[in-house]
Amino acid sequence: MTLIDPSDDLARQNEKLVKIAEALMRRVEHQTAESGAAYAQFERAALLEQRVRERTRELERTLDLLHDSNARLAAATDEAEAARRNLADAIGTLNEGFALFDPEERLVMCNARFCRDFRDSVRDLAPGLAFADYVRQVSRARALALPPGVTPEDWAVERLRRHRDRHVMFNVELTGNRWLQVSEHRTGNGGTVVVQTDVTDIVQIERQERARLKDSQARMIRATLDHLNQGVAIFDGAGRLVGWNERIGTLLAISARFLRIGAGFDALLDRLPPDFAFTGRIGRAEFSGWADRRGATGPIRFEVRRATSQVLDVFGQGMPDGGFVLSVTDVTQEREAAQRLADMNEALESRVMERTLDLEDALAAAERANASKNRFVAAASHDLLQPLSAAKLLISSLSDRLSDRTDRATLGKAESALTSAEALIEALLDISKLESDRLSFDIRPIALEELLAPLRDQMEVLAAEKGLGLTVVPSGLWVESDPTYLRRVIQNLISNAVRYTAHGRVLVGVRRRGSAARIEVHDTGPGIAEADQSAIFEEFRRLDARASRNDGLGLGLAIVERACARLGHPVGLRSELGRGSCFMVSVPVAGHGARPGAPRLRPMRPAGLADAGLIVLLVENDPDLRRALVQLVEGWGVSVIEAEDADGALDLLDDLDLVPDAALIDQQLGPGRPGTALYQAIRERWGAVPTAIITADRSDALRRDCAALGLPRLLKPIDRTALAQFLKDTAAPPV
Repeated sequence: MTLIDPSDDLARQNEKLVKIAEALMRRVEHQTAESGAAYAQFERAALLEQRVRERTRELERTLDLLHDSNARLAAATDEAEAARRNLADAIGTLNEGFALFDPEERLVMCNARFCRDFRDSVRDLAPGLAFADYVRQVSRARALALPPGVTPEDWAVERLRRHRDRHVMFNVELTGNRWLQVSEHRTGNGGTVVVQTDVTDIVQIERQERARLKDSQARMIRATLDHLNQGVAIFDGAGRLVGWNERIGTLLAISARFLRIGAGFDALLDRLPPDFAFTGRIGRAEFSGWADRRGATGPIRFEVRRATSQVLDVFGQGMPDGGFVLSVTDVTQEREAAQRLADMNEALESRVMERTLDLEDALAAAERANASKNRFVAAASHDLLQPLSAAKLLISSLSDRLSDRTDRATLGKAESALTSAEALIEALLDISKLESDRLSFDIRPIALEELLAPLRDQMEVLAAEKGLGLTVVPSGLWVESDPTYLRRVIQNLISNAVRYTAHGRVLVGVRRRGSAARIEVHDTGPGIAEADQSAIFEEFRRLDARASRNDGLGLGLAIVERACARLGHPVGLRSELGRGSCFMVSVPVAGHGARPGAPRLRPMRPAGLADAGLIVLLVENDPDLRRALVQLVEGWGVSVIEAEDADGALDLLDDLDLVPDAALIDQQLGPGRPGTALYQAIRERWGAVPTAIITADRSDALRRDCAALGLPRLLKPIDRTALAQFLKDTAAPPV
């Protein structure tokens, strides 16, 4: 709204403005000068006119935009209608029935092929039809072939239940041996697309192929059954015969005219000849009861004997469809062979018992002879040492009186020979004592420094004569052992190191290893080859063939090995050719300043094994070595189960149904799996079992293989100390 009409001419507009100005002036003049209200009203009127003009322009622009939007909406509506017509034309050309339902389960559109087979009941296929109404109408169609016992209401309920799934696909059988495949898929906005496809041709081809395969399989099954050596009979869920071969009639002596489709199990059981005798706990009644339950209680197995001495093995097994299968095998020859084998075993056991008694007598005689030998050696050694000592004193006295250098050299050689003889007799006496069963030890706490200090003073003289450096590291540890024999062990190790070291030094020290103290003797001698490291503990064995009797008699390490075995102190050796050797003896640690304990007897067998209850698996293909190992280990109180090869070991563990505490496996087991492969097979089936590999192979390849598997090696000839230590480590409780 404006105070001036734009359609008036300029003179008329000026006239109106003059009148307006005069009226305003008069009004201003009639009002007080302080208020200024008239001017304010004029000012507001002018501002209002300006705002009205702005709003009018904005309204005009809005109307223009509205006209433009209406034009685009009309164009979009035309395009949507065209697209709808194109979509309707497209789905109309489909060979499948197509329908689209919106998220509210209302029909949006469909083509002419949709529900074409159900036109007798589905008549109002128009937009807005509810999905549930569509399903109920289809369920009442005459073309729908309902399964037996299913009503249209049941079919509709099941159809609506499946409709709740996001993706649905199933086949619907129609009358006239026709099939319709129905699939549903959800759209992005929650609607549903239903597609109906005629799959009659596909279903008929599939059925023909299945029938052909069934006929082929039936022929193959029949040919297989006829060529089996066992008799086979197949019964269905009602206990009726549905399949068999001719062998079943021959074995059970049932006439072929009674073996026919549909024959009952009980009727066939009654046809068995009277000379059939059920053995064991299964009789005719139990067998019939098992068949009535269709094998639901599990498989059944028993034997039947005939008066003709024929033995039949009968096995029954239930099937998933409720039927069961019977197989009958003639095992007459196997049972006769087993009986002959049992008779042979009985005779063999009798012969083995006789040989065992003979061996026990021979062993007792050998033990008596050995005891007599030990007593003789002990007595003879004691009687010989006294005159030898007197002879040495006389030679020493005579040497002081002679002035001729040649005579004195001759006496020196004689004294050296007597010293060697004395050392030999003392060594033989020590070995005799160590092999005696009546030997007892004075086991008590010992301060190692009390043993090491005197030995250092004694051996420094011998080392200095050869130009060697001898270092004995002091130790404050206390150990439990026999002081006499432990001192002899350390003395032999140090003297052996000094004797065979040409230059360099000898180092003696003690390392603490948990509850044990390991006494180590290092030297810079020639070293010992790995192949000889077990042999050096044998009596009279010296690796240096050029050495004289004065350089040693080869009994020092033998005494060390025997004494440590009796004391229960493990002996170790680490050596490298050209670099030197290190001999180690592990002794239990005692409390510092502990009081001496009571003496006790140490048995020949390694300590801790007799009461451990170990069961060891031994796999060795050499019968003599296997027999020797069994005798040795069982003498230590360990139970042994033995096998000749890898397959025999696995079968033995399966038959016994046990996992051994440890395993001793030969690497070379002949054809088949080697020892490392057998260990891996045992680990895969029964878990990790402590295992040692027995081998004469000293190659780097086998050493790396054993190290990768974490397996120790026992090199042939087997060191009994290392073997005993392995078994003791196995028997020891985990820390």
